[in-house]
Amino acid sequence: MVALKPHRGTWAPADQPHTAIEAAHSLTWHDAKRPGEWTPVERHFRDGHTETWWAADACLGGYGPDSPCRLVVATTDPVGLPEKATWYLATNLPHPDAPHHAPSPYPPADLAEIVRLYGLRPWIEQSYKQIKDELGWADFQVRSDRAIRRHQTLVNCAFSFCWDQWFAPPGPLDATAPDPCPDEGPERGTGPVPPAPTALLAQGITRHPLLAHPRHHPQPMVASLDGQKSTPRPPGPDRRGHHRTRH
Repeated sequence: MVALKPHRGTWAPADQPHTAIEAAHSLTWHDAKRPGEWTPVERHFRDGHTETWWAADACLGGYGPDSPCRLVVATTDPVGLPEKATWYLATNLPHPDAPHHAPSPYPPADLAEIVRLYGLRPWIEQSYKQIKDELGWADFQVRSDRAIRRHQTLVNCAFSFCWDQWFAPPGPLDATAPDPCPDEGPERGTGPVPPAPTALLAQGITRHPLLAHPRHHPQPMVASLDGQKSTPRPPGPDRRGHHRTRH
């Protein structure tokens, strides 16, 4: 099940709809008591309130209730078709009365079921976006397809391990358990803390006790960092007007 853009066009005869919104406007509608081709669908929201939407199977190009792929329109207003409250859905779930529902690998779905299923998408999309940003699923640019799948697998494994450790209650320590490595010494960090040194590490302070600055380093040291040879500059004022001397 995917959403279609309302104004995306398709090839069709001149007297038939060419876009999804045109297919929706071609459906018969009089009023709520005489809905024509529209069916009322009650939507249940998380906060407990309900809304009445209207849904219908539309015909557009190869889409139709008797086709392998259906075009279902769901909206709060079949006349105005508000942009923020109208869905144009393409689904391969067969119509309950369609003749091809028997060989289809998917069970038939009426309009209420299709609207209910697509209503879950915003929550899944919102949760997926938050998890993707939180776990770093989006940090796979300029990688191959296999590297992307490996990255997401490692992220899932790491998250599952941390989740399990976070909620697992701490168990009692078994003091009678044998040492798995009796011949090895203690692990790092378990040894005695060495005494504090009695001698100073430095006998004095630097000549210029200020923050480090690149111009305080000798040119040979700077040249060794980027692999280039030292090229001393001639004496004279620099770009900021300070006098420059040879070292």
